[in-house]
Amino acid sequence: MGSYMDRKIKWTINPIKRLIVGIIGALAYTIIAMIVLMESFRFFLPIKFDDSYTETIYISITITIVISLFMHGRMFLLSWKKAAMDAERLQKENAVARYESLKNQVNPHFLFNSLNALTNLVYEDQDKAVKFIKQLSEVYRYVLDTRDREVVTIKEEIDFLKSYLFLQKIRFGDNLKTEIQLNGQGMIAPLALQMLIENAIKHNVVSQDDPLSISIKEENGFIRVENNLQRKSKLGEPSSGVGLENIRNRYAFLSDKKVEIAETPAQFSVYLPIL
Repeated sequence: MGSYMDRKIKWTINPIKRLIVGIIGALAYTIIAMIVLMESFRFFLPIKFDDSYTETIYISITITIVISLFMHGRMFLLSWKKAAMDAERLQKENAVARYESLKNQVNPHFLFNSLNALTNLVYEDQDKAVKFIKQLSEVYRYVLDTRDREVVTIKEEIDFLKSYLFLQKIRFGDNLKTEIQLNGQGMIAPLALQMLIENAIKHNVVSQDDPLSISIKEENGFIRVENNLQRKSKLGEPSSGVGLENIRNRYAFLSDKKVEIAETPAQFSVYLPIL
């Protein structure tokens, strides 16, 4: 009964309501149990309770209230402690996400490729070079702006992705194909989509002969991020395994729904719950 009420009325959200409902439930259970027990004794055994009948009920109620206050106080403290620990773990996971995103974006490969593309643009198309610099600044600004946020709107993440994908399209051209079909409603963990796109680019071949296609769509309350599978050789950049695990851990605190991963010989898909 206690576990059922804990699921319906959480201590950390409605502690007073949970306490009142818990005590009322315990009292009702005690009174019914005492009446059934005493009536059973009266029926099967030649016992007369007389005035002690009501007195016994009152004593049982008093004992129940004392024990209930103690047990419910203990459950409240344990629930509060667990909520505090979960918040601390979520803060740690968010810190890891920000660290990984910043680390991946400022690593020598990213900077070299961005600056090399910018150098070519300066000579070829100055207007596009100016836009490239603006989009690069938007990428870093978003990372910094979301450093203290647990969730962002899907629209915010889409706007950020457009800046990020602009940089990648300059690098890969038509070898990288992306499709985004999201209505912008709902919330999402910040940088989650960017990390999945980055993983796809990092671990798959992107070339004229083997273009990489990434699609981002809504599907039954989830955001599906899917790419064709064409893994790099073992000599390619090694996987740290942090990205997907970090996203899983963050969503474990943000939603009852789990991040799902599906892989076939041709496709790799990740499903993020819409918050």
